[in-house]
Amino acid sequence: MQELFGKGKVLNLEEMIEYSSGGVISKQVLKNQSGNITLFSFDKGQGLTEHTAPFDAIVQVLDGEAQIIIGGNPNLVRMGESIIMPANVSHALQAVEQFKMLLTMIKG
Repeated sequence: MQELFGKGKVLNLEEMIEYSSGGVISKQVLKNQSGNITLFSFDKGQGLTEHTAPFDAIVQVLDGEAQIIIGGNPNLVRMGESIIMPANVSHALQAVEQFKMLLTMIKG
């Protein structure tokens, strides 16, 4: 079976995940004891409810636009931008338009 995210190969991550009408898709790129990297797509209006994570994480926006609320503070993030979500601080996400992101979580 061929891996979608082959090691040692050039990847265009934005092209490696599609949108789902009214839905959210996630694809795990890498996972090991140090953390994980996950690719997400959100249809307009979709999101993740408020939650916390025990590790710092960075969101890299690959396409579209989303509002990410961190500790009650809203942030509008667009294609080409990134934001760091600190460990143990509540955060939520809402796609303002169709939105793709790469989430990298590093365990401390």
